[in-house]
Amino acid sequence: MSYDVAAVREHFPSLKAGYAHFDGPGGSQVPGPVAEAVAAAMTAPLANRGAVTAAERAADDIVLGARAAMADLLGADRGGIVFGRSMTALTFDTARTLAAGWGPGDEVVVTRLDHDANIRPWVLAAEAVGAAVRWADFDPATGELPADAVSAVLTERTRLVAVTAASNLIGTRPPVREIADRAHAVGALVHVDGVHHTAHAEVDVTALGADFYVCSPYKFLGPHCGVLAAAPALLETMRPQKLLPSSDAVPERFELGTLPYELLAGTTAAVDFLADLVRSDGTRRERLRTSLAALEAHEDGLRRRIEEGLAALPGVTVYSRAAHRTPTLLVGFAGRDPGEAYRFLAERSINAPAGSFYALEASRLLGLGDGGSLRIGSAPYTDSGDVDRLLTGLADFLNSGGR
Repeated sequence: MSYDVAAVREHFPSLKAGYAHFDGPGGSQVPGPVAEAVAAAMTAPLANRGAVTAAERAADDIVLGARAAMADLLGADRGGIVFGRSMTALTFDTARTLAAGWGPGDEVVVTRLDHDANIRPWVLAAEAVGAAVRWADFDPATGELPADAVSAVLTERTRLVAVTAASNLIGTRPPVREIADRAHAVGALVHVDGVHHTAHAEVDVTALGADFYVCSPYKFLGPHCGVLAAAPALLETMRPQKLLPSSDAVPERFELGTLPYELLAGTTAAVDFLADLVRSDGTRRERLRTSLAALEAHEDGLRRRIEEGLAALPGVTVYSRAAHRTPTLLVGFAGRDPGEAYRFLAERSINAPAGSFYALEASRLLGLGDGGSLRIGSAPYTDSGDVDRLLTGLADFLNSGGR
């Protein structure tokens, strides 16, 4: 079944303001059903989770519903779904907990393709216990992070490999399963940053070989919170710091304080919305597969149109070159400040920001320093009219000569 982007767009109240949004990699627009779910949770009787009052049971239902929804989205076990304030906070917590079992002589592998949220928590945790950090570089000429680049820094002392499923800066989708297999062969765990990947493709944490998979619902049409998926048996082996009276059950032992019930209600609604991007039959997981395959095809088509348009513009460099990538492009302009392009487009109601977007190591390896460049990202509501506006805006910017 074809992807009806016009029908999808009807569900996004913010689009009525007239902006063309290419800023989805930093946070997507929110469809009406998600906002309604958040509001409904906040305006109905609600209390801390329990089984006595209706308000307590409502909170419990929201939490269990959100675990089931995220398990369906990620192909994970709902008993291993952990909610937190953000992906960054969850990764810091995981790093500190795992590092309690590390010491001098142990090693952690991070990559320069990654967002800093999948680098710095591991670097700091390793430093705190005297473990070593080993770096895997991607190829700045191609944007590729081959499995061999990670294998080259693996040893029998590697305790964990942190790798992204898709670069939020240049869109590269590295061979995560191959990397995970090589990491597991030396006895290391694998922590996968799925924040950018989850917004653009079907996820199966088992197929990826991820021991830990983290993502952020606000990148795929939901509210601001973080999600971690892991096997319950693995989580049972971990002893995070927590309050004495709080639950020691998995996954609750990792959830610090009262959960944001309204945001979890919105997360479930976002997953349900994704499952129905394309109408089909079957379980929610089956419908997600159908919808996300259609979305990926739609976004790939838009990406190719943008790339063709950029190729026709003078002095444009596209840094997103990997063979397997998301519809996210990092572009630069000969002799022009990408921040100037950002502001020029914004004045024309086209949102395409400039920066390094916390992918600091990647920006530096590309030779862009800490400033990065202009990022163009598609989302489920992006259509061909948006692309036409973007390409026209960039052509006008280049013709403006800085005036």
